[in-house]
Amino acid sequence: MSTVSRSHGTTAKYHLDRCRCYPCCHANSQYESNRRRAMAYGTWQPFVDAGPVRTHVRQLGEFGIGWIRAAKLAGVATGTVSKLLYGDRPRNLAPTKRMRPEVALALLSVEPTLENMGPVVPIDGTGTRRRLQALVAAGWPQSEIARRLGMERANFGRTIVSPMVRVSTLRAVVAVYDELWRANPREHGVPARWYTTALATAARNGWAPVGAWDDDTIDDPAAFPDWTGHCGTTDGPRHHYRIGIPVCQPCREARQRHRAEANAQAA
Repeated sequence: MSTVSRSHGTTAKYHLDRCRCYPCCHANSQYESNRRRAMAYGTWQPFVDAGPVRTHVRQLGEFGIGWIRAAKLAGVATGTVSKLLYGDRPRNLAPTKRMRPEVALALLSVEPTLENMGPVVPIDGTGTRRRLQALVAAGWPQSEIARRLGMERANFGRTIVSPMVRVSTLRAVVAVYDELWRANPREHGVPARWYTTALATAARNGWAPVGAWDDDTIDDPAAFPDWTGHCGTTDGPRHHYRIGIPVCQPCREARQRHRAEANAQAA
């Protein structure tokens, strides 16, 4: 488990730890504004300021994307990026001050996506936990999921609850989740006893099933699982009672709002 502590007010804290405090949001907003503005320059100027591009390449390093890899991802010669960052030392030249817009655009287009980031970079573990827990809630035994991930059982036990994971771990979990989330464990050789145990473990720990998450919410730490298909509405609590699971936070809040509105009308 990673214990990396990043400073607030940085793009790395915003993306990797998914921090949404004001300093981190502001830093990311400034960064994106600067990047978009620098990219827009390429539509009309024969040469553009290399400063924003240099800043972008250096910031990619915080995501485990070194300048050589950034150059390859952008399709730009490594010598060009080396001169952008360090200048031409044999000829005693300073770092590049201006560059061709197409080169700037190519480098600025490299983003710290899951596919591009370095494999050992620590990243928020929310999506990893939710995917693994949802598979257990679908009846997949933890030992079988660990086997498919190539993990030791003890390491898997830490990963399924870890607040931080490596990028390589998240990639592997996403691949296994995409493979198994619609599959029936019993049709893939999982014994009935193991299947039942997995269901009981998920129920005991309150782990949300696969259907409770959408692709655009499963990685969001602020998102709640939609257990019933009606969570967050006044009908939500009734559906919770019908399927026999505790009322979730969005449903409790919806019920409280409904009661407050009813009391206000009555008054």
